Amino acid sequence: MNRKLWLSAALVLAAAGAGAETLLRVDARAAVPEPHSGQLQLGASRSPQGHVLAANNQYLMQDGRPWLPVMGEYHFSRAPASQWEAQLRLMKAAGVDIVASYVFWNHHQEQPGAFNWHGNRDLRRFVQLAQAAGLKVVMRLGPWAHGEARYGGIPDWVVDAMPTRRNDPVYLAQVDKLYAEIGAQLKGLLWKDGGPVVGVQIENEYNLRGPGRGEEHIRTLKALALKAGLDVPFYTVTGWDGTVYPSGEVLPVFGGYADEPWAASMSELPPKETHAFRFDTRVSGDLGAQTKSRGAGTAETDKDHVPFLGAEYGAGLPAMYRRRTLVSPDDIAAMLPVQLGSGVNLLGYYMFHGGRNPVGASGAGLEESTLSGGYNDTPRISYDFQAPLGPDGQQRPVLTKLRPIHYLLREHGERLAPMAVRRPERTPAGPADLQTPRWAVRSRGDSGFLFFNNHVRQHPLPAHEGVRFEVQLPGGTVTLPSHPVDIPSGAYFIWPLNLDLDGVMLRYATAQPVTRLDAGALGIIHVFAPTPGVAAEFALADGVKTLSDAGAQMLAIGQSRGRPVHVLLLSAEELEQLNVLELAGQRRLVFSPQQAWVAEGRLQLRGPATQPLRAAVFPPLSRPRAPGLVVQQDGALQRLAFKAGASEPALQVTATRPAGPAPRVLKGGHANAALQPVPEAFANAATWSLKLPAPLPADAEDLLLEVDFVGDIGRVFAGTRMLDDWYYNGQPWQIGLRQFGLKPGAELQLSVLPLRSDAPIYIDAAHRPDFPDGQTQVAQLRSARLLPIRHAAITP
Repeated sequence: MNRKLWLSAALVLAAAGAGAETLLRVDARAAVPEPHSGQLQLGASRSPQGHVLAANNQYLMQDGRPWLPVMGEYHFSRAPASQWEAQLRLMKAAGVDIVASYVFWNHHQEQPGAFNWHGNRDLRRFVQLAQAAGLKVVMRLGPWAHGEARYGGIPDWVVDAMPTRRNDPVYLAQVDKLYAEIGAQLKGLLWKDGGPVVGVQIENEYNLRGPGRGEEHIRTLKALALKAGLDVPFYTVTGWDGTVYPSGEVLPVFGGYADEPWAASMSELPPKETHAFRFDTRVSGDLGAQTKSRGAGTAETDKDHVPFLGAEYGAGLPAMYRRRTLVSPDDIAAMLPVQLGSGVNLLGYYMFHGGRNPVGASGAGLEESTLSGGYNDTPRISYDFQAPLGPDGQQRPVLTKLRPIHYLLREHGERLAPMAVRRPERTPAGPADLQTPRWAVRSRGDSGFLFFNNHVRQHPLPAHEGVRFEVQLPGGTVTLPSHPVDIPSGAYFIWPLNLDLDGVMLRYATAQPVTRLDAGALGIIHVFAPTPGVAAEFALADGVKTLSDAGAQMLAIGQSRGRPVHVLLLSAEELEQLNVLELAGQRRLVFSPQQAWVAEGRLQLRGPATQPLRAAVFPPLSRPRAPGLVVQQDGALQRLAFKAGASEPALQVTATRPAGPAPRVLKGGHANAALQPVPEAFANAATWSLKLPAPLPADAEDLLLEVDFVGDIGRVFAGTRMLDDWYYNGQPWQIGLRQFGLKPGAELQLSVLPLRSDAPIYIDAAHRPDFPDGQTQVAQLRSARLLPIRHAAITP
């Protein structure tokens, strides 16, 4: 090749190479305004131990330091009291800092007169157990809660006799009694008394205006809460759908869901804005409020005066009769970089733990339904919510996706909370723009975090090829990675910028921070998670180092006061099994495919009795012991195992009645959509007898009945008592049987109402039943089985 042709070819190759790189830019040089707090009139902020909780217009504070906690919803009155202690500790182990719960008025005062605070309604014991688990508490007082409850949780006798949700004197007299009762239950348990209750929410989804309503009503309810002794550091209200409240007296909290099961659509929805970064507003779209407002709410005008707090980022979705969305773990977890990258400074989930509605004293349901004027039809009993922890404490796959980000916030939230959101040079035109990269930076000074999301539920995004990021900071520009990378469809991540790792400056990493360990003689270890499809680069003063994600990889990066500092990159499989637990006076990594938590100073493991219970611990425990425990050292990991226990008990299944013709599904109600069939329709349900073995497994902590059916609605009875119900959506249905006190050999009945082929019901395409030619309905039991669950405790 002559010189002229060689130069031409080189220019062509250079042009091709230049075109292959996509440089994404953001200017993060502007100074972050200093926070201010004089505009907020909240409650008692100091504990007897001298610890102080407060808020400014940017973030929450704990003892004067920025605080970015994780909050998870768990409804005590929708769960067996026997499970509370373990479940609260499981939430703590998952990186949750605050447990939130509604106080459903109609769960405690179904009829006029005495309140019921016993058994599964024992609010005081629930809060005490939360404190023992190391959790703070936010009580959502109502009086109107929504929460898919009948009349939003307001008792029938109140709704029948008086106006509600306004400053009506008769209504306020009853609310005064409710709040006084709650105050008595929580006496001595507030933050100012050394207790865990740090906040209360007033009302819910309140956007009603007019005489006796609006901010006047919220101000009145707050005054009633204070009269009841509920003097706490934080008062909140929900901030979406045109909410109204007295500015400066309460903090608005926000939310978002990956789909809208309350919608009337029978098809896939357009891309939700919960998967798109927000730079101009904190208010997400429709969150299912039952009242509507045409004007802008207080939250829109209050943006510069209060921090961006979340309370209802859906960790799952509720079951609605007309729309049965089934979300994937990535649908949920991909929201986290988006919300944090949009400025959220309290990551609050609804729901984090599923439950079941209590049945009213009269046998009537306490669920939301169109028959009682609600916007939605919901199951009589089930409140599973596809939550990370199921109604009986089952660990769902989504939990393994959420935990690493919770641990990141526990370790680095103090750094992140004061950081401002930086809008990239080019952003999507809106949630429906699926081509433009979705990302943001939060920074303060030269430190920051880069947030990226390439996942949208039911709308695959293209891979972004040849990507590099250019972040302009006051002290200079950070360009990463060292070479262009391809970001796969479905990827989402958080990368650090100029992160101080115990005195060693990490210029950037293309891996996600998780936690920090003090490993004694080994030194200090900073744990990172890999980014799928992207090599893990760690940019240090002496250059860029790359680690493989094939397994745990350790890299020495420097010294801190004479001690070595390392980064540890986990594999994707290790990350899914990771628990970060305080055990034997030290933070440790505990890898387990089952559930792991700490109680009474011991490591607790819980999982199917038909499988070995396993965990790997780092740093190792000094002398772990438990009956039947096998201990092995595997390099740096200490492996703990119990052999498989009981086999799967036999369940005798017998068909007892074939299905009759299901009635046509009618449309109507406020949504003019599919209505749940009337009770008489279940006369045509197919039924099966489910006979339990005798004896039941003696060493099983619980026995899960798992039912796999195809139909419209499933119900399980013990005699005439309904134990649980379920709208078919393709999700496994499990029921913990121990709570019901069933006798060995007891016989249950399963009924399945047929699903009609013409039912105007949305079910995700992957689970929508096929109806062969001529078949107009389906009621099929594919399997029913019993899964014994066991629990072991290891003394360290």
